[in-house]
Amino acid sequence: MKRFHRPAIGLLGQVLAILLLTIIIEFGASTLLYERASRYAVQDDEANRLAEHLVISRRLVAERPAAGRPGMAAELSTDRYLVQWRDALPSPPPVAPSLDAMRQQVIAWEPSLAKTDLRLRLVSPGRSSAVSGGLRLDDGSWLYFQTLEPVAAINLAFERVALAMVPAIALMVLGAVVLRQLLLPLRRLASAAERVGHGDAVPLEADGPGEVRRVILAFNAMQDRIASLIAGRTQALAAVGHDLRTPLARLHLRTEALADANTRDAIAHDVAEMEAMIASLLAFLGGEAEPERPSRVDLAVMCATIADDAQDRGRDADYVGPDHCERVLRRSAVKRAIVNLVDNALHYGERVWITLEPRDDGLSVRVEDDGPGIPEEKLASAVEPFVRLDPARRRDTVGFGLGLAIVKEAVTAEGGRLILSNRAAGGLCAEVLLPPAETK
Repeated sequence: MKRFHRPAIGLLGQVLAILLLTIIIEFGASTLLYERASRYAVQDDEANRLAEHLVISRRLVAERPAAGRPGMAAELSTDRYLVQWRDALPSPPPVAPSLDAMRQQVIAWEPSLAKTDLRLRLVSPGRSSAVSGGLRLDDGSWLYFQTLEPVAAINLAFERVALAMVPAIALMVLGAVVLRQLLLPLRRLASAAERVGHGDAVPLEADGPGEVRRVILAFNAMQDRIASLIAGRTQALAAVGHDLRTPLARLHLRTEALADANTRDAIAHDVAEMEAMIASLLAFLGGEAEPERPSRVDLAVMCATIADDAQDRGRDADYVGPDHCERVLRRSAVKRAIVNLVDNALHYGERVWITLEPRDDGLSVRVEDDGPGIPEEKLASAVEPFVRLDPARRRDTVGFGLGLAIVKEAVTAEGGRLILSNRAAGGLCAEVLLPPAETK
């Protein structure tokens, strides 16, 4: 099952999100409480006035004969309330659930209205908060009434909330500008950290808050220590390589003077193996040269040339892919990686295929052979340095077991991946997957 990954919004985004959430909750809660308190206060006051008006109106209309009741109801109408009496009209609808609380308030102010079957409803639900309704007189007729003004703000005023959020948004924008400036040294630090180990590290100027300055100073000191360690290791490896190659060269010359051909060939083979081991060790530990700079390389021509070189040595090697495919990469490191894969394939198989394939997700270079392959449980460990897969491969392997480790290191420096898998038809498939050119 594919796992869901949360999008990374960065420290600035997280701080702004926390501030925004806090402000929204604070403004929303305070506005809601204010609106509800105001609404209840208005409803309570309106319920008091409405209860008094209904009691007076009911008493005065009930005292009049039927002929005088319409006129009395008209006299009881005011700018706030409209009162009517009709003996032939049907009884009003049941009380609206949303006004049940207001009905209880009216009855609480005037308990005598409890026996009048008081009913309330909104005149235009959803658009107006004017209330209409009726109450039953003792003779069974009904007294109708309607408020001519809204009795309360039933819904929360969105405009007021939006208006209250205007200064909050302005503060958020100001905070974002200030935070962006404060976090600028951290962004420079992250960019420099990404370059460490690729030969592009440079000291950073200590800037920003005190904590950030201390982190930058510690980072600069760490860069100096790493550079010193790498320089010391490189010098030591270069000296060891030179010191070892000199006696090996003398030993190689002296073997030429041996009369016994078998002894001469055996010593020459051992010398060649030692030279190969030293070369692979220096290549893995980086002791031969300064870090290589990327340059534009025709990868298709490089792969085709490697296949031709193998054919010149009498081996069966084929190249499949376009005639040209230019990329910006470290030429020597990538060529050494592909050569290692081809030599590895030819060592364990009789035939090798080099396939170059531009794809949507990057650039693929596959080196396949028809050898015995690698057991599935050992594919992951095969790329580790100094690992020898003797049960799966023959024991006459030259070197320290650094071939695939060197390939992995070179491919990782290019931002790519090395993927090992067994072919269905038998043999090993080593795929170098480089990222798209535009992201490099």
